[in-house]
Amino acid sequence: MYYYFNGILTQLNQESAVVECAGVGYLLSISGKTYSKLASLGILSATGEQTRVPVKLYSYYHVREDISELYGFFEEEECTVFKLLITVSGIGPRAAIAILSTLSVRELVLAVAAEDAKAISRAQGVGLKTAQKIIIELKDKILKRFSGLDTGIAEESDGLPTSADNANEALNALMVLGYTRNEALSAVKKAEGSSVEDIIRAALKLLM
Repeated sequence: MYYYFNGILTQLNQESAVVECAGVGYLLSISGKTYSKLASLGILSATGEQTRVPVKLYSYYHVREDISELYGFFEEEECTVFKLLITVSGIGPRAAIAILSTLSVRELVLAVAAEDAKAISRAQGVGLKTAQKIIIELKDKILKRFSGLDTGIAEESDGLPTSADNANEALNALMVLGYTRNEALSAVKKAEGSSVEDIIRAALKLLM
């Protein structure tokens, strides 16, 4: 219903932000990572007073029988991962926000790919079994989501096998996650697997 809010950030605290659009103030629950990025825009002065700054937040509108809430995200990828998290049985919006407050999108993708349930369980209210369930239910979806990003980076074979389409997609995905070209290329060459997801998973284990 609401894809994003492009307006003026008028209020901010660690759990929520108010964005004014066309004279209407929308209250959005936010993650700790989004709070940090919003705070860096300068809304909080040295004296603690809040100023008005322009901002764009991607959003998700959550409706239940007894409540309706808006959630806001500084980056579209964080919103995408949030939507994936709440598809996991037992994970509601609050738990998803807790996870994204503890792990950045990149850290969460790495944890899921490496099947590191302990890293995910550091989030408040998320136990080890729930973290394992997230990995089981989202592993393929998250890897496909990031391997599908078109970065235009890997245009040459770089010494990869001639049937290197999947390897190049995996190389792109690893670079999107922040690895250098040399790091990603070295890991992809050593990774075992035929599908994009298998190559990414194996390469991430080598890189970690």
